[in-house]
Amino acid sequence: MTLATWLSIVAICILGALTPGPSLAVVLRHTVTNSRQHGIAAAICHAAGVALWALLTVMGLAILIAQSPILFKVITWGGAGYLAWLGYKALTAKGDSVLNVGETEHVSRWKAGLDGLMISLLNPKLALFFIALFSQFVSAEQTLSDQLIMMMTAGGIDGLWYLLVALVFSHSKVLTYLQKHTRWIDRITGGILIGLSARVVTLS
Repeated sequence: MTLATWLSIVAICILGALTPGPSLAVVLRHTVTNSRQHGIAAAICHAAGVALWALLTVMGLAILIAQSPILFKVITWGGAGYLAWLGYKALTAKGDSVLNVGETEHVSRWKAGLDGLMISLLNPKLALFFIALFSQFVSAEQTLSDQLIMMMTAGGIDGLWYLLVALVFSHSKVLTYLQKHTRWIDRITGGILIGLSARVVTLS
């Protein structure tokens, strides 16, 4: 894996983590309503689920490219279309925030961790995102170490982001600022996702 390829994966994983969604809402709710430790538990377990999805996806794509290059090509183009669609949705989003922390029951840290794990494992959009992302970077020459790097990159970035959320962004002033600037986050994310999908078209 080249440095440029890895940096591309890092950039997209960062954007995926930064995009407000149900995972962010779960970590914030546990942090604000229960405790910072609850938020940390949810963040770490969420990252574990993301890493598992990443590993299963990249290993599955590696098998597919060896056994059916044509089908892999179809998935690659389909992934590019999916990334473009995600980018379009982000660019046209109205900035409605999912970061409002509502009422929730006080639970144990184990339950917070389970919530974080399940919100990632049971999210079909996460699976589609990784298929779309990794299909752009998996090659027939890829080694097991490359696959593990991709898994650790995805899981590590996700974990670091949500740990940051639990440690810092749970404060009311920062949360309010993030809520007000959701639209700009969407626009930046949308532009880069569309750019990535265009990369497939120009290089194929």
